[in-house]
Amino acid sequence: MVHYLSKFEDVSKKYWDSPALSNFQGEVFCHKDVAANISKLHIFFESIGLKKGQKVALYARNSARWAISFLAINTYEAVVVPLLSDFTPESVTHLVNHSESVIMFTDKDMWPHIDIGNMPALKAVVSVSDFTLLYYSEDSIKTVFDGLADSFKSKYPMGFNRENISYPACNGKDVCVINYTSGTTSLPKGVILRYECFSAMIDFAMKRFKCDHNDSVVSMLPMGHIYGLAFEFLFPICCGVPICYFGKTPSPTILLKAMKEIRPFMVVCVPLVMEKIYKSSIKPVINRWYMKAALFIPGLSHMLYRQIGDRLKSAFGGRVRQFIMGGAALNPEVEKVFRRIKLPYTVGYGMTEASPLIAYEDWRNYVPGSCGKAVDCTEVRIDSEDPQRIAGEIQVRGINICSGYYNNPEANANAFTEDGFFHTGDLGIMNANGDIFIKGRSKNMILSANGQNIYPEEIESVVNSQDYASESVVVDRNGRLVALVFLDEQAIRKDKLDAESISDIPENIKNNSNRVLPAYSRLSKVEIVLKPFEKTPKLSIKRYLYK
Repeated sequence: MVHYLSKFEDVSKKYWDSPALSNFQGEVFCHKDVAANISKLHIFFESIGLKKGQKVALYARNSARWAISFLAINTYEAVVVPLLSDFTPESVTHLVNHSESVIMFTDKDMWPHIDIGNMPALKAVVSVSDFTLLYYSEDSIKTVFDGLADSFKSKYPMGFNRENISYPACNGKDVCVINYTSGTTSLPKGVILRYECFSAMIDFAMKRFKCDHNDSVVSMLPMGHIYGLAFEFLFPICCGVPICYFGKTPSPTILLKAMKEIRPFMVVCVPLVMEKIYKSSIKPVINRWYMKAALFIPGLSHMLYRQIGDRLKSAFGGRVRQFIMGGAALNPEVEKVFRRIKLPYTVGYGMTEASPLIAYEDWRNYVPGSCGKAVDCTEVRIDSEDPQRIAGEIQVRGINICSGYYNNPEANANAFTEDGFFHTGDLGIMNANGDIFIKGRSKNMILSANGQNIYPEEIESVVNSQDYASESVVVDRNGRLVALVFLDEQAIRKDKLDAESISDIPENIKNNSNRVLPAYSRLSKVEIVLKPFEKTPKLSIKRYLYK
């Protein structure tokens, strides 16, 4: 297994004059520009006494300069602490202190909301927006920063070129990243990831997702989260694939414009994104009366489904070879249609603690309803007396699995089994071929009065398929199952529902869902919530907020 920084060094030299990172309709950085900025930041780090293994926080929105900041910290062998841009300033203060970070990178417009007085360990704060100095604890730090251009020229009097870059590759066991999760069942924990964790994941990705310098990627996921960090940043840049970033979550119009312009070779997203596309673009088409009739005619239905699939792929630029979804199960109704239109999709399974992939299967061999098979660097087992039929906890072990949680002895005490398997907290089964089927989170599972295990995620898939249901959370209230539902306001406006029809929606959702649900998991009530559920960066609902 080759260290990922060696791969990055190789492509930087090979594609020296070619674009590496860009912001949509904004700045473009060639590989030589990325390398030069990394070198300048290294000079700064060294001059102010930053040591290998010390922590540097990165609290900013996705951008090309975010990526450069990460690479500068990473190749210096300091520990990157990426903090999600939607964390509150109070949370950022806590996590900067908890991680013992001594430098922070942030956006200029986020900086005024940060109380530097409550983070006494910080020596300096650098702007990700333009690489200017926002804060310094000592005048000598400002002097060093102001003189970076001269220091850079002095270090490379003959000019900076590809032969001047050399990145460390003998540090696989060292801590690389502390990634604070924003989970569905608890508050953030600092996951300790080593360089070898990322090397293993990128090695796997390069074997399974073939790409080269002629391809491109559009980054939509937050890079402060491990999913986007690994698959929309480190993997493509180690392959020499140019990456384009959105600073903020784009509107559907801007997103599709970018897709058509950049024409990515793969799309990495969460199921919710594709489910929304299905509900807004595909379902209304196939529900038209004449389409329903045509789709019953074997030859014609095949042609129509193919045309729908071709139009969808064209909307994403026409070069997507695979849609990779993760973070949650895909709604069965949506999955059924995606199979019919021959969308090249697959649903993987992972978590921050696995950096992030645990299971994956190529779309050609993917089994609907599953999340693929264990990746080649990970051993997976089901803690059950009958793993093929009775759900048990999914436990994992491998080079990509984290070392534990930073400064959190309580979480570490419960993280691993005696023989070294990590407790995922997820419940699932695994068939004879190794395909994994997730049933839900162990913390979410509801035990009925007659001893039946109820997985709320399975009920929610049914609820979310109902007309006007956008998203839902199923909770247990004194032995009765209640679905909290946020309605699809756009669909309601489109259909011009009157007040009486709107008031009937909860009962319709309950009745229609109960027609297909087993008796033990039927709903007793549907309650409407007035705003979208709070979510993690991978758009999983923060369940612990809803009871």
